[in-house]
Amino acid sequence: MKDRNLKIIFGIISAFLLVSLIIKLTKVPGGLILSGLFLGGMFLAAILIVSLLIVLPLKLFLKEYSFSTLYFITTSIAFVAFQYQLYSPTLKITVPDGYKGNVSLVLSNVDNNILTIDSNGIGYITKWTFKKTWSKPDVYTTSGHKINDLCVGFNHSTFWDMSKFCCIDGKEIKSLSFEIIPVDKKGQKQYYNENFQGIDTSRLLSDE
Repeated sequence: MKDRNLKIIFGIISAFLLVSLIIKLTKVPGGLILSGLFLGGMFLAAILIVSLLIVLPLKLFLKEYSFSTLYFITTSIAFVAFQYQLYSPTLKITVPDGYKGNVSLVLSNVDNNILTIDSNGIGYITKWTFKKTWSKPDVYTTSGHKINDLCVGFNHSTFWDMSKFCCIDGKEIKSLSFEIIPVDKKGQKQYYNENFQGIDTSRLLSDE
């Protein structure tokens, strides 16, 4: 394919990925006092600079392609990798009708997520899900009512609270959690305690 065509194609792809990343970063949780957009923006700037440094010597070996074509190809690959790093599954969680309290998704050795929560607010998730999840889930009651408006996260910028509890049967419990609150307390965090009574310890997995 001609250099001009490659430049146009990968220029469009690179621009599209950059815009989509900026939009996604507005939803990504931050750290301490810095927003996800600020931290992610710094990483994007690093990608642009590193890509520039990669293309400079690469141009010496691929003389038939223009500098801009190689730069757009390099940034496109880097942006795709960053997109994957930012990916978060949107979990569909089912809770008992009328449930109020803490919902804890426990790091476990299951092959597939168990997102039907028991009466103690416990579900079980895979290591991959535990590491990748940051986006707000969709939460339904057993009877099928969506109750996202009754779900309260850790804080304004970070929905999931990541916690550790030691120990049950000598095993540490790691979980992602949020609260389901009464209608008259909508939007107000209640600071419920996590209830690990009845947890299946055979499913527990310590994160490495």
